[in-house]
Amino acid sequence: MVMTMPPVFTSLLLSITALSLLIWLVLLLFWGEFWRPDQRLQGGDLEVWPTVGIVIPARNEAAVIGTSVRSLLEQDYAGPLHLIVVDDHSEDGTGDIARQTAVDLGQGDRLTLLAGTPLPPGWSGKLWALSQGIEAARAFDPDYLLLTDADIAHDRQNLRQLVAHARQQTCALVSLMVKLRCQSVWEKLLIPAFVFFFAKLYPFRWVNDPQRATAAAAGGCILIDPVVLDKVGGIACIRDALIDDCSLAATVKRAGYRIWLGLTPTTVSLRAYNTLGSIWQMVARTAYTQLSYSPLLLVGTVIGMTLVYLWAPLALGMGLMGQSLPLAVLGGLTWGAMAIAYGPTVRFYGLNGAWALTLPVIAFLYTLMTLDSARRHWQGRGGAWKGRVYPRK
Repeated sequence: MVMTMPPVFTSLLLSITALSLLIWLVLLLFWGEFWRPDQRLQGGDLEVWPTVGIVIPARNEAAVIGTSVRSLLEQDYAGPLHLIVVDDHSEDGTGDIARQTAVDLGQGDRLTLLAGTPLPPGWSGKLWALSQGIEAARAFDPDYLLLTDADIAHDRQNLRQLVAHARQQTCALVSLMVKLRCQSVWEKLLIPAFVFFFAKLYPFRWVNDPQRATAAAAGGCILIDPVVLDKVGGIACIRDALIDDCSLAATVKRAGYRIWLGLTPTTVSLRAYNTLGSIWQMVARTAYTQLSYSPLLLVGTVIGMTLVYLWAPLALGMGLMGQSLPLAVLGGLTWGAMAIAYGPTVRFYGLNGAWALTLPVIAFLYTLMTLDSARRHWQGRGGAWKGRVYPRK
């Protein structure tokens, strides 16, 4: 169907599309090169390798805890390490599997299994479990704490590289965004974009720049100096945070310590997101929290997502249907700039470059997830996770 648009209407559409293109040019050229997945560990050898206490909070993780424990106990690390698994009231034998894995490796003495105590008011479940594990780790007087999740399979060199980087770059906190699982169709469509959006919100280069206030971390893999952790108030200082990793990083950086955040292609998440619903739940749990529960920010986010991600294909379609070549060209250029930005992340996940063109569809779905997150919070069940509901603060 071909239609003719009034000149005034065409001019308005051209202005909006030009603004969208300008935004993408600014993002590509001036926004911390967030689209480059190139922040990698650079640790080398140390003369003396520090003692590391590893803490894993685990709640109903029977399917993955064995792989995670094995990957940590088989680290190529020359210094002393001890693993503490906090079994947070699991009902599937998580703790037994963790213990048996260590025994089967002949390393039962390097694992401490703690039964989690009841969750006190004002704490999130994961942070309370971490707090108990950190307290238990003090018995080994660790120089560093590795806080990690039960669904992470660590590369054999991971701990070595984390510690070396922390020492040689004088970082109080070093964190890795592990490579998320990307096998099902829904994972291929939505998971790389999750990392892309995170990096746009917290450009890794800015996080790693001591002169900038931007701070972030990825909770699946955080190495931290326990002395610094105590100085900033311990895990208790973020005890009710749903986005606990970024809250911890911000607290450490505000206190004047250096932090670092990067990507890894070899330490991977075992968590499967085979359905749209599972990814939707992951995003909706904290999306509105990221907006500080603000209806005004929610409206601004929807408008912003529409302008930045959704407008380009709409402009291209309207330009073709309305026989407006300038509008179609501008829309196509904007969509192209978007694909150029997203392309490196798509390739990092080993996908065909054509997936980069799907970003408008992905953004539409993430916008719906954000709106649903707000709805859940307004109903008092926004922070539901692992059978617990954390109400709006």
